[in-house]
This record gives sequence, structure tokens and C-alpha cells, in this order.
Amino acid sequence: MTSRHEQWARLRRRLWQPPRAHGEQPRERVVGPLELFYDLVVVVLVAQAAHHLAAHLTWHGLGEFAAVFALVWIAWFNGSLHHELHGYEDARGRSMFLLQILVLVPLGAFIPEAGGARGVAFAVDAGVLFAVLAVLWRLAARGDSPEFRRPSRMFVTGTAFCAVVLAASAALPAGARVVTWGLLAVAYLAGFAVMIGTATPVQAAALTVTDALTERFGLFIIIVLGETVTGVVDGLAHEPTNALTLAVGLVAVVVGFGAWWTYFDFAGHRRPRPTRASTVQWMLTHLPLTAAVAAMGAAMVGLVEHSHAGRTPAATAWVLSGGAAVVLCTTMVLAASLYVWCLERALYRPLARTCVAVAAVCVGVGAVRPAPLALGIALVLLLGVPWGLAVAYRLSHEEESAADRR
Repeated sequence: MTSRHEQWARLRRRLWQPPRAHGEQPRERVVGPLELFYDLVVVVLVAQAAHHLAAHLTWHGLGEFAAVFALVWIAWFNGSLHHELHGYEDARGRSMFLLQILVLVPLGAFIPEAGGARGVAFAVDAGVLFAVLAVLWRLAARGDSPEFRRPSRMFVTGTAFCAVVLAASAALPAGARVVTWGLLAVAYLAGFAVMIGTATPVQAAALTVTDALTERFGLFIIIVLGETVTGVVDGLAHEPTNALTLAVGLVAVVVGFGAWWTYFDFAGHRRPRPTRASTVQWMLTHLPLTAAVAAMGAAMVGLVEHSHAGRTPAATAWVLSGGAAVVLCTTMVLAASLYVWCLERALYRPLARTCVAVAAVCVGVGAVRPAPLALGIALVLLLGVPWGLAVAYRLSHEEESAADRR
């Protein structure tokens, strides 16, 4: 009986381990299928927000998209960071992910009308989601050593504050509710930046970006980039098939592909420098970058639907061109936080200036509003300019190295 009791106790310890203490996370870890499944669920919510934006390409619709998207991204970021610091893929870890997924699913159903009829339901459900996350941080904080109690308290307090404000926003009018969500997102991100910026060296070392986090953020970008393809498919599905419509759709796919090569050729899957400022810069810059990619996917629906128009509709042109400009600029902001920014100054400094200039031209093209096919081709060519500069630099550098060896 004693032996059996010990066996069950060992089994329980293996299946239901306590949260990993701060500073004990492995520096080298592979992202597991549980995390990928969770990310796919979150991207369903991103898709809902993008689809709603596609049907409401107005300033009001864009503001609503920004507020809702920011809350969804922050919840994903919060849960991902908790698992990175404290989680295992045991029965407890699976149960905690499942609990979040069960809250996320109805939240996704409320997103299309979050700014209107289902705003109350969205606010309450989002409040429950952040309350769950706050409880997870509180449970992890119980095993913290004294040097990590301050950041743990800030995680618990900040996440619980989000839960309370979201739940309370259910009592507000629709317009004020959405504004409250946007301000709450800004406050949370500012609080996170302050927490990292004021961390002690020991705390900052535990919160630096690991290989698993760089992989996780990159994979999330890849999944969101799928929204650009979804936008094209949605547009083609609702329009008669002809050569021009198909050409616009395929060019739009290449624009999305251009966003992919911009991010991954210059910033993706690279760790930032282990400083507080670089950590904050790297993490938080992914929010506008991811939002821009999702917005581009939403605009591609209208681009395809108006393939035969003499000029691209203003909202579609501005969102698509503006999204490309944001991708270019935020990728360079990300790159400035990386090791490679210092190691390859001769490439990245002119590359950054080029991306800013190309981004300005993208906005100018959006203002001109050429025909959809011309707009798509122009954006493909513009996204190819930084890539061409980088290829030319690599080739010349290799030739110089070969000449030196001779």
C-alpha cells in the first residue's frame, strides 16, 4: 500500500507540477504543439477582427479594429509570457491552456459586433480571460524568491486591473467602451515597459527574450500572414472569375509575401540584445507590426472586389498602403533592437533609411489611388526595394571577401 501510494504521488507530481519559478526557464527550448494550438485559436480571433474591418473600412472601423486587436494581442502576449516563464507541458499546463481556449472561443464570436450589440458580452468575456490570467500569475508568484516578488506583483496587479476595467466597461455606452479598451491597452503596454525598465539586473536577465520566444513570435506572424491569403480568397469567392480579377488577387498575394520577406529577411527569428530597452522594443513593436499585417489582409478583400474600378477605393488604398508602410518601419524598429544591427551597421543603417523612404512612397501611392492592379504591382515593387538593397550588399560583400582571400 505504501509503495502504491508513493507511485501515485510521483505520478501526480509529474502530471501536475507547480509553476516553474522565475529565472528557471530553459534558455533553449523548442516551441511545442500545445503552444501552436493555442496560437491558432488566437489567430481565429484575429481573423474575426480582420473580417469585420474588411466590411467596415472607415476611420471608426479602423479604431474599433485597433482597440479589439490590441486587447487580443495583449492577452496572447500575457499568456505566452506566463508559459515561457512558468509553464510545463504537463496535465496542469494543458488544463490551463484549455481553460484560456474555452474563454477565447466565445470571445471570438463576440468580436464582429464588439463595438455594438455584443459589446457588453465582449467586455465581460475579456474580463474573465484577464481574470484567469491574473490567477495564473498569482499561483506562479507563490513560489517566487524575494528578488522576483516585485515583477510578479506587477504582473498580477496589471492583469487583474485589466480584468476589472474590462468588466466595468460593460456598463459604458458603446463609443466610450471602445475608447476605454484602447486606453487600457496603452496603459498595460506602458506598465509593462516600466516594469522591464525598472527591473534589477537579476530580474531583467530572467525576462530577456529566449530562442523559444523568438520562434513563438515569428510563428505567430506567419499565421497572421495567412490572413492576407484569406482576404484574397474571400474577395475572389464573391466576384466573377475573369483574368483581371484573378490577376489582382495573385498580385495581392505577392504583396502579402512581400510583408513576409521584409520581416523574416531583416528581423524575424533573431534575438534582441539582452538589455532592458531592447527587450521592450522587440516585444512591443510586434503589436503594430502584427496589426498592420492583419489590416492588409482585410484591405485585400476590397482590392479584389473592385478589380475593375478605375481607381482603388480610398479606404482600401489607404489601409493597404499604410499597412505596408507600417510593416517596413516597424521591421526596422525591431531590427534596431537586434545584435545584427550592431554587427552589420554597413547594411542596416542604409537599409533603415531606405525602408523609411519606401514607406513614405507607399503612403503616397495610397493617396494617389491608382487602379487595384497598378496599386498591387506598385506595392510589390516598393517592398522589393529594401530586399534588392540587401541582396546587392550581400553580393558585393561576398565578392570583397573572395578578393581578400585571393
